[in-house]
Amino acid sequence: MHTVVVGTSGTTAEDVVAVAREGARVEISADARTALARARAVVETLAATPEPVYGVSTGFGALATRHIGPELRTRLQRNIVRSHAAGMGPRVEREVVRALMFLRLKTVCSGHTGVRPEVARTMADLLNAGITPVVHEYGSLGCSGDLAPLSHCALALMGEGDAEGPDGEVRPAAELLAEHGIAPVELREKEGLALLNGTDGMLGMLLLALADLRRLYLSADITAALSLEALLGTDRVLAPELHAIRPHPGQGAAAANMSAVLKGSGLTGHFQQDEAPRVQDAYSVRCAPQVAGAGRDTMAHARLVADRELAAAVDNPVVLPDGRVESNGNFHGAPVAYALDFLAIAAADLGSICERRTDRLLDKNRSHGLPPFLAGDPGVDSGLMIAQYTQAALVSEMKRLAVPASVDSIPSSAMQEDHVSMGWSAARKLRTAVDALGRIVAVELYTAARAIELREGLTPAPASRAAIDALRAAGAKGPGPDRFLAPELAAADAFVRGGGLVTAVERVTGPLA
Repeated sequence: MHTVVVGTSGTTAEDVVAVAREGARVEISADARTALARARAVVETLAATPEPVYGVSTGFGALATRHIGPELRTRLQRNIVRSHAAGMGPRVEREVVRALMFLRLKTVCSGHTGVRPEVARTMADLLNAGITPVVHEYGSLGCSGDLAPLSHCALALMGEGDAEGPDGEVRPAAELLAEHGIAPVELREKEGLALLNGTDGMLGMLLLALADLRRLYLSADITAALSLEALLGTDRVLAPELHAIRPHPGQGAAAANMSAVLKGSGLTGHFQQDEAPRVQDAYSVRCAPQVAGAGRDTMAHARLVADRELAAAVDNPVVLPDGRVESNGNFHGAPVAYALDFLAIAAADLGSICERRTDRLLDKNRSHGLPPFLAGDPGVDSGLMIAQYTQAALVSEMKRLAVPASVDSIPSSAMQEDHVSMGWSAARKLRTAVDALGRIVAVELYTAARAIELREGLTPAPASRAAIDALRAAGAKGPGPDRFLAPELAAADAFVRGGGLVTAVERVTGPLA
């Protein structure tokens, strides 16, 4: 297990995934500890002055007009955490909460929040102990940041609320902190607000989705290539000179990936086998690089947004290098929300084109000689008929999830927060869409593999053969009479989701783009 060191200049997507999913240890760098102390000194100086300073000696949101005396400020910071920890609904996944906690620590360590070094250290201690606060599905409008989710995390720092221990059991946070020798924090001026005011939940989910989508887009290039083979299509449409004259980077990468998979195939280009020879393949086959490529370029834009956000200090107010403490609107989630919604749209379209290829493989009128539904004994057997139904249901769900959340806004806080991003909602639906996409790609893989094996006398590409052999080894069986299909589709899903498909193919092709 490696260690991630948090400094003042942000972090990387890889570090976020390592902490969220792999349990990497977290340490705070010496420069971050210095920056924390310096910014804290500014806040304490301002706290001692009679002039009201937002978040330091005032209320919050629509209540910011009230000046809070020194004797009430600890209570003020504690109360904002308690009152804002108002989430409802199912628990959010452990990896999302860990990403959220780590990203908040990243901003705290920037030296722009005014939080004491000991609070940052306690945040790191919780991550390293494997203590994950219970965060609920509903409660964030994506402005001022992910308030309710972050509040539930801050509550655990105070030794309140519930949390999941490293053993997966949910217990009172106070018990878990005591077992690991972690002292609860008593929040002081500005600290409660600083722990709540960020885009960390939606950014964490964006980064996790990007990691998953990279694997799924590679997998979809592979399944598109297998479907092209199974349909006896032509790989001439993948020639690099064709894609060079429309120079979208993602399109070129997708075409190159498909070409690499199809190298040495004995199935491509057999148009003459049809009674009415084809001039061109259907769009779902011929335009596979264009659709998958557009999604890749959308991911590239989302990565750019994420990288900027990873380098940012998102809080309000912030401590500037010259010692000023200024209010701002940097907590607004619009940049992240748009990227999340764009990804959901691209993923839905990729799922849709995968399903169209699957349907073509199952239709005897369009599959160029394959048996109906790839059944062993059509009529007695139904083959993969209902596997495509399941895939179609998932595509329909993805289309609903592609409706943007970021076009909505529900004013809150007595109209002080009168335009919100709904970025958290965009992130939650994207996670569901990514899960659906994995299953859709798995069904296409399962279908194309069976179709290729039914093309007797024709030899698939070595990479295709490697993919099919690995799929069979993973528990998804080949052609034959009808059998209980759900476990095999689940095995194909796990094979795709876990990276087995990409690994099997890259052993033959080398790294794909």
